[in-house]
Amino acid sequence: MPDWIEVALRSVILLITLFFITKWLGKKQLSELNIFEYITGIVLGGIVAIHGSTTNDPLIHGMIAMFIWFIIPYIAEFISMKSKSFRDFQGKSTIIIQDGKIMEENMKKERYLLEDLLEDLRAKDIFNVSDVEFALLEPSGRLNAMLKKEQQPLTPKALGIQVSSEKEPETVIMDGEMLLEPLANLSLNPRWLEEELDKLNVSIENVFLGQVDGYGQLTVDLYDDQIVVPEPTEKPLLLATLKKCQADLELFALETENDTSKQMYEKNSQKLQRAINEIKPYLT
Repeated sequence: MPDWIEVALRSVILLITLFFITKWLGKKQLSELNIFEYITGIVLGGIVAIHGSTTNDPLIHGMIAMFIWFIIPYIAEFISMKSKSFRDFQGKSTIIIQDGKIMEENMKKERYLLEDLLEDLRAKDIFNVSDVEFALLEPSGRLNAMLKKEQQPLTPKALGIQVSSEKEPETVIMDGEMLLEPLANLSLNPRWLEEELDKLNVSIENVFLGQVDGYGQLTVDLYDDQIVVPEPTEKPLLLATLKKCQADLELFALETENDTSKQMYEKNSQKLQRAINEIKPYLT
């Protein structure tokens, strides 16, 4: 067998093995890997490169080395799930800012420079260190920070406002193709989607991405960026219709000469106005 064919076959076999080993070790982003997992990834990649590009060593030697570098991290991950002390041994979070004060000794211990701190804070849209109440440097090297109470953004809970839960948007069109399962999750059908596209005066073939939010509004992004797509109007239209109904009830109350009818119109007008006040935040 020619050497180039053998190298190609060895590389394919080792890459497939590495793929399954990575799947078995679990899903983690590169920034979330601890030191041991980071070293393991480098070594496994090196084993694949060395044994895939040379024909001098038997392929089984590379497979054995990959198995060893797989089984040890696998056992370590299993132990870490059972033992907190073992997890702490692999690395634990370090306090960088506490009660608004920078912990210089902890930064020196972790070899974490002030420039690094400022850069990581800017990545979180924090440009003033004095705004931070507490910050932790995670074992992965990622900085997590908590702003001081007066610097935290307002939330409906802080204002004492009750809000309803909102469903996540569903992608119903991708690359010009209709996705039936997300439509079914929203209790919608292809006919509804076709009608909404007709309202926007666009064809599904020209839609790069289409999403439906929790309120049933369709928004699309087209391949042709020169075409301007109108914003969804369902919620503003519903609010305008409710206001018109409320105004009509007030008008009927003014026009009628029957006292019973006048009271009925006024009463229902007030009810509808209260309903409008309650749902207006969700429709604007």
